[in-house]
Amino acid sequence: MSLRISALSNIPATTDELGKITPKITTVFGSHVFNLKTAREYLSDDAYKSIVASIKSGQKIDRNVASNIANGMRAWAESKGVTHFTHWFQPLTGTTAEKHDSFFTLKSDGTPIEEFDGAALIQQEPDASSFPNGGLRATFEARGYTGWDPSSPPFIIEIGHGRTLCIPTIFISYTGESLDYKAPLLKSIDLLNKAAVDVCNFFDRNVTRVNVTLGWEQEYFVVDDGLFRARPDLVMCGRTLYGHNSAKNQQLEDHYFGSIPERVYAFMRDFENECYKLGIPLRTRHNEVAPAQFECAPIFEEANLAVDHNTLLMDVMSRISIRHGLRVLLHEKPFAGINGSGKHNNWSLSTDTGVNLLAPGKTPKTNLMFLTFFVNAIKAVHDYADVLRASIASAPNDHRLGANEAPPAIISVFIGEYLTKVLNDIKQRVSGDMDEQDESMLKLDIHKNIPDLLLDNTDRNRTSPFAFTGNKFEFRAVGSTANCASPMTVLNTIMAQTLKNFKSDVDGLIEKGEKKRSLLCR
Repeated sequence: MSLRISALSNIPATTDELGKITPKITTVFGSHVFNLKTAREYLSDDAYKSIVASIKSGQKIDRNVASNIANGMRAWAESKGVTHFTHWFQPLTGTTAEKHDSFFTLKSDGTPIEEFDGAALIQQEPDASSFPNGGLRATFEARGYTGWDPSSPPFIIEIGHGRTLCIPTIFISYTGESLDYKAPLLKSIDLLNKAAVDVCNFFDRNVTRVNVTLGWEQEYFVVDDGLFRARPDLVMCGRTLYGHNSAKNQQLEDHYFGSIPERVYAFMRDFENECYKLGIPLRTRHNEVAPAQFECAPIFEEANLAVDHNTLLMDVMSRISIRHGLRVLLHEKPFAGINGSGKHNNWSLSTDTGVNLLAPGKTPKTNLMFLTFFVNAIKAVHDYADVLRASIASAPNDHRLGANEAPPAIISVFIGEYLTKVLNDIKQRVSGDMDEQDESMLKLDIHKNIPDLLLDNTDRNRTSPFAFTGNKFEFRAVGSTANCASPMTVLNTIMAQTLKNFKSDVDGLIEKGEKKRSLLCR
């Protein structure tokens, strides 16, 4: 590994970004997104209500209304200098795909006009046999369809001096098989919603929808473009395959949370600004453990939108890095002897009544709804650990797992000492005398001006592949290049199946005269 990955701090900055006054994030956030606020401005009342109903309750949009929506999108996009549109989808190649069409067309008399109708918004036709399909399609069976996903807002991608309207879509074959990551994810979200609502109604009849939320953490390496091009193995494989280790790696752990190198800082600010325009709510940036390794993370979002944003982020990072004479390495294990890169998937469930189903609150022992979903999540991972493991399996990620602080390749669940005790107490049918854990304060005998610190109900486990971290489960074993949709689809599906089995068991016990409150103790 002869590439000096610590050399970034010694290379002078090549951008004047630091001399510019940066506007507030709120002034640019979502400026390139056709969100509901923009839709309200450009759509008729009927079209706006239709798209809101589709997003919030899953109602299908009528094709007649779709033309009105398409006209509104075109008007907005043209006001931003857009001339082309594309159906943006996520085939099984590991990257995104797009085919650009212009708004320009000719009338029957040869008059040039700009046009975007509902049919073009709703569906397009890529070649289904030219994308990975697992043998479902013969080479001559070429027809496939991309279908508009109204729950993920269209956005404008800016490359050089050109701008294109991107419409998030699913991708299916002529015979209906899913050929992408989004279609199975949407199915799993709907399946889990129905199963979770049925269980929630044991406790709260007002719950009509349960949303899957996801907060990803993206780790990556940044190297100088010249050094990158000098290594054929990096260029071809995204990782080093030969050579000596660096003289200094991460022995002192001094890179972690250290001062961000000026050149990388300029790159971060640049790609973050592009992400804010696209509505990606980035919140965190910092040095990771290995030299030249960094991380960014957003605010939690609904899972489908979070997956789209992470996929888009990786593309934006790769493009923006070249502007700065840098290269982003997203490979799970680009260098020997040091940390690889993962993509921690923080997964939770929230109701339309504002309840996080995986938040214990101050009294988790008496919070039956939390305990129900908490235990079912553990059981789902226990029963389907092999499927969950397969969802994050890849050659580069398997090279990472189990090495240099990465989670082991064996799936297990960590819940912490306090919640372990809670479950043991319930198992032993302890009820009235169970101790509750209110907010714990950490008393510091250091200096009178240091405020008291609030303690969580458990320490944080950074090596468990599936750890409970206070109000969510953190699936830490996902690889840095992975599409989050794959592990999320599996996690949603196994949780839905477990909840369906749970409800069936509870319904049977209630019919036999059991009290609902006592059932969790079984």
